[in-house]
Amino acid sequence: MGDDVSGEGFEPLRTYREYPPEEMLTRSRAFAADLARRRTTRQFSDRPVAREVIEACLTSAGSAPSGAHLQPWHFVVVSDLDLKRAIRAAAEAAEQEFYRTAPPEWLAALAPLGTDAHKPYLETAPYLIAVFAARYGLAPDGTRRTHYYVNESVGIATGLLLAALHHAGLATLTHTPSPMGFLARLLGRPANERPVMLVVVGYPAPDARVPRLERKPLADIATFR
Repeated sequence: MGDDVSGEGFEPLRTYREYPPEEMLTRSRAFAADLARRRTTRQFSDRPVAREVIEACLTSAGSAPSGAHLQPWHFVVVSDLDLKRAIRAAAEAAEQEFYRTAPPEWLAALAPLGTDAHKPYLETAPYLIAVFAARYGLAPDGTRRTHYYVNESVGIATGLLLAALHHAGLATLTHTPSPMGFLARLLGRPANERPVMLVVVGYPAPDARVPRLERKPLADIATFR
């Protein structure tokens, strides 16, 4: 027996669009080629970006599947300069402690990327998007509602967000200061939400440079059985 989808809570699938096999291959390869251009940058321009673009990309993120369709994510978009400065100050304080105490092998792994405790892009880029995971839901009467597969759901949504921002023509950086509890405090988020990362968004600086890196080939990341 399969899943019961005959109840009143279901409706016919009307949004699926099928393509001829040749077009399917063309579309999939074009999408892969476009995403292959995506690079993380740490040098951003302060050029403004229309809020409507960010809204559309967040709408794409919100289309992600989630455990029991509970959508356990929240995105806080920060463009206020004073707030960005406060986030930068708190993040750099956390990063200074990290670089002081991190295991040598971790620091060695980061060395080819040229990272350090200074994060000027947190102030320069036009937008910071703080990603929060709702560990549990809250009913109107304050009772808790269990959320399922929170990490997986938020991870998928964030991946869609990064793809959407790249597709729109923007550069991104995922930043995970440790610890990052200051984000919940500065952004006034409730106790049931846990900060996951900052997504820095904007145009790359005209002189932006990125490390020479190679992505693993398909044979190393996928197995067909």
